Amino acid sequence: MTPVGESDGGFGPDVKVDAREPESDSVDRVRKPYRGPRGKTASITESRIAAAAILAEIRSGQLLDPAFDRHAGPLDARDRRWVQELVWGTLRKRSWFDAILGARVRGGLARLDGDVADLLRLGAYQLLNMGSVPPYAAIAQTVELAKQRHGIGASKLVNAVLRRVDRERDALQPIPPNDPIDALAQRASHPRWMVARWVARFGLADTEKLLEANNHEAPIVLRPFGVVREQLEAMLEGAGVTVSDAPLVNDSLVLGHGVQLTELGAFKQGLLFVQDPAATLVTRYAAIAPGSIVADLCAAPGGKSLELSRVAKLVIAADRVPGRLERLLLGLGRLDVENIVAYVGDAREPALRDMDALLLDVPCTGTGTFRRHPDARWRLKTSDLAVMSSIQRDILRSAAQCVRPGGLLIYSTCSLEPEENDAPVDAFLAEHPEFVLEPPPEGSVPDTVLDNGRLRVLPHLHGADGAFAARLRRRENS
Repeated sequence: MTPVGESDGGFGPDVKVDAREPESDSVDRVRKPYRGPRGKTASITESRIAAAAILAEIRSGQLLDPAFDRHAGPLDARDRRWVQELVWGTLRKRSWFDAILGARVRGGLARLDGDVADLLRLGAYQLLNMGSVPPYAAIAQTVELAKQRHGIGASKLVNAVLRRVDRERDALQPIPPNDPIDALAQRASHPRWMVARWVARFGLADTEKLLEANNHEAPIVLRPFGVVREQLEAMLEGAGVTVSDAPLVNDSLVLGHGVQLTELGAFKQGLLFVQDPAATLVTRYAAIAPGSIVADLCAAPGGKSLELSRVAKLVIAADRVPGRLERLLLGLGRLDVENIVAYVGDAREPALRDMDALLLDVPCTGTGTFRRHPDARWRLKTSDLAVMSSIQRDILRSAAQCVRPGGLLIYSTCSLEPEENDAPVDAFLAEHPEFVLEPPPEGSVPDTVLDNGRLRVLPHLHGADGAFAARLRRRENS
C-alpha cells in the first residue's frame, strides 16, 4: 500500500487504446470555440479540458489516479488514453519543458501563475511529443484554454511562447547546468534532492538508468487466475491479442499495446488480474505455507491478497479506507474468490490475533513506482521520508502482536529508500528479539532479487517496479 498509488496494479487499470488526436467534431466532447487555421471556428476538446483540470488538482495536492478518474472517466476509451498520454508524459518531462519554456518567458517560468505554467507544459508536450496533434491545434486550443481560465493577457503570452517553441523546435536543447547533479535532474526530469541521494547510493551510472526507467511507460502485466498461463495465453492469442513474457515471473504475461482490457473475454470471466512482477514477487518471497490463515492488513487494491489466496486456507484483507476496500471487493466479485474476507480496519490497531502469517504492505513514498505515478516525484519532500518511516515503525510494532508463535510476519514496501525499508526492519528486530529474519525457501524468487535474505527489486536492474520485503519469523517459544 502507498499514498501515491498502488504498486501492484489492482484488478484492472484503465485500458490502453488508440492515442490519436481526440475528435473535436463530437458535440458531447467539446466546449468553448477557438479559431483554427484560416480563422475557421473549432472547439476545445473535452480531452484537453480534462488534462488541464487534472494538473490543477495535482497542483492542489490531489493524487494523479483519482484526479484522472474524476475528469477523464466520463470520456470514451480512446480519449481517456489520449489524456493519459498527455498528462503522464507532461509530468515525466516537466523539468525539461521548464528549461525550454523558461528560456522563452521573460523573467522565467517561476513568475507565472502555476496553472498558466501547466498549460504551457501541456501545449509543449503536444507540440513536441505527440506527432498525431497538428501544431495549429496544440497552440490554438492551449491559447483558448488560457483565455478561458485566465483571460486575454495569459492567452497572448501562451500564444507567443508556444509559437516560438514551434518555430525553434529544431534548436530547443537547453543549456545544461555546470553541476552534474543539476544537469542530470534537468535532463531526466526529477527533483534535484532525489537525484542527489540516489547518486550517493547507486552511483551516477546506475542513477541515470533508474531515472530512464522511471520515464518509461509501465506495461500492463497480467496474472492468470483459475487457469494456468498456457490457457490464458491461448485465450488471448485466440482473441487476436499479442502477449509476451514478463520479467522475473514466468507465469505472468505482458499485454500488447492498443488492447481494451476490460472488453476481453478472459477479463470478463475473471480469469486474470493486473499485477506488476514486483508485487507478485513479494507474495512469492513470503512463501506462505499451504492451508495458512493469513492477514493482509494494508490490502487495497487487493492483488497481493489474491496471490496469497492461491495457497492460504483463508485471507483476511483489511484496509482503513472504506473506498479502497470497496474497490477490492468489486475486484473479488469479478474473480469469484471465496476464501478472502474483508473488513475496514487500521493496521495500527489490528483486531486480529494468532495469525499463521501476516503481510504488512505498509504505506510508503512509493519511489519504486515513479513510472506509474509520475506526479509523486514532484509532490514528495525530504521530510516525507521521516514521516513515513515513523508511521511504518508504528504499524510494524502493532501488527507483530497478531502473529502466533512460530508464525510469519512479512514487511514490504514499494519504496527504494533505506529509511523505509531496512531501517524499520533493523529497528524492529533490535526491539523484538522474539522475531528473526528468515530468508525464503530456496527457489521461491530469483537469486538476483535477494539481498542478504531480503527482497530488493530495482526498476533499472530488474525491469519491474521497485519493491522491498523482509520475512520475520516469530520464535516458537515466544
